[in-house]
Amino acid sequence: MSSSVSTSPRAGRREWTALAVLCLPLLIVSMDVSVLFFAVPHIAESLSPSATQLLWMFDVYGFVLAGLLLTMGGLADRFGRRRLLLVGALAFGAASVLAAYAPSAGWLIAARALLGVGGAMLMPSTLAIIRTLFADDGERAKAVGVWSAVMAGGVGIGPVVSGVLLEHFWWGSVFLVNVPVMVALLVVAPFLLPESRSVTSRVDVVSAVLSLLAILPVIHVLKQLVADGWSPALLPYAVVGLGAGVIFVRRQSRIDVPMVDPRLFAHRGFGGSIAVQVVAMFGVMGNAVLMTQYLQSVLGYSPLSAALWSLLPSLAVGVAAPTAAALSLRVGRPVVMAGGFVVAAAGFAAMRSAGVESSIWVALVCASLVAMGLVSVATLVTEYAIGVAPAERAGSVSALVETAGELGGALGMAVLGSILGAVYAARLDVLLPAGLPPAAHDAALQTLGEAGVVSERLGGAPGRAVLEAARTAYVDGMHVSDVVAAGVLLVGAVVALAALPRHRPGAPAADAPAVIGVTAVPLESVRTLRSR
Repeated sequence: MSSSVSTSPRAGRREWTALAVLCLPLLIVSMDVSVLFFAVPHIAESLSPSATQLLWMFDVYGFVLAGLLLTMGGLADRFGRRRLLLVGALAFGAASVLAAYAPSAGWLIAARALLGVGGAMLMPSTLAIIRTLFADDGERAKAVGVWSAVMAGGVGIGPVVSGVLLEHFWWGSVFLVNVPVMVALLVVAPFLLPESRSVTSRVDVVSAVLSLLAILPVIHVLKQLVADGWSPALLPYAVVGLGAGVIFVRRQSRIDVPMVDPRLFAHRGFGGSIAVQVVAMFGVMGNAVLMTQYLQSVLGYSPLSAALWSLLPSLAVGVAAPTAAALSLRVGRPVVMAGGFVVAAAGFAAMRSAGVESSIWVALVCASLVAMGLVSVATLVTEYAIGVAPAERAGSVSALVETAGELGGALGMAVLGSILGAVYAARLDVLLPAGLPPAAHDAALQTLGEAGVVSERLGGAPGRAVLEAARTAYVDGMHVSDVVAAGVLLVGAVVALAALPRHRPGAPAADAPAVIGVTAVPLESVRTLRSR
């Protein structure tokens, strides 16, 4: 217990019930990032999409969601957080029905884009309303810890829910499961959730457009780096994205009511929290890229089995979260965050002991260390950022934290995925048996999945030799990426100690658990779709 006595009003049953209501749509929004993967073969059979259309089915939801977060956060502050939450629920529910009964690939892509719009309305609104509901610092920390748990857990649960639904229903069921939750939100939210908005906030259309032009091209470049590596065709996207970002930042310092107030970054705790969020999500999504292919293509687990096994490291969070909370009361949040990064870095480093013939438990133990470390960051950093920001900017600040997480995750996938791909190709070029046809040799160098296809075509001893070499090359590349990830997280530890003040007066730490597991998803999420 903190020795200081809070004078803020305490939350009652109504507020905690409202938190549960807010978590339901958040779970659905985060699940929709990954829920599509098991449905791909069924969708391909039903709608016959082209390779490009299939790629857009995956990517358009995340693109629109990330690109609109800042804009929707500003709209929430200006027009009301509850109001935007309800509009978002209506849009998300309607888009789910459109997606479930899509008669064509183009229709499904458009519905997924509309799902992204609805998700972008829901995410910052939920966090901003939590900021309003819980005036007491300690209770708000607990509530944000629950918010973080639901947000992280939804991505891992998505593939499992998708697999179970597709065992019994048609592919549209993975979208229809969203509808009852959104209907329930529309019914109960007006009675449970307070309305709040900032009378001084305005929506700057130019800033909104610039934010889209900055975020979408950058995320596109990062995704393409994972799939195909760098190519000159990505240069225009990078130039547009970075250029729009520079103009956006300069504009925020010149207009009276900015979308992102630059003065917030003058607060040491706020700017440091954004940086820590980027590094933490770098680790979370980077781990997902590495572990997904390792569990499925190296150890040979099916997508659903891999997704189920990947939830086990989340159990370690039950110990990590309260321990982190107790320690933060004594030594401060930055020290706990730094310690979390060190533990997660140790988990990445320990993955070097995982090999082609290793037991799955080796990977799960290492993933548990990553989960335990990053949960110590995740349960504290979001509350820290919104806690130091003014309440009237809750929507835009929430959106900024979430956007930082999206960019950090995309960066983790791009950097670690690119390193993995480069080492894999270099090692496999040496390990492949002599005498392979040139076309088979070149195809195997692309991805581990392509090497599996080559192995099946060759058959016999040559096929087994190709597959064994490819798995060995993948593990070598994974080990190098693990070392890089560990180094980045150690930098995150330094950032947490140097960029965050040790104490924020009157703010007890969170003690609610968050769920961050392996987050293994089917390989379609990280493997280039060219092989389709």
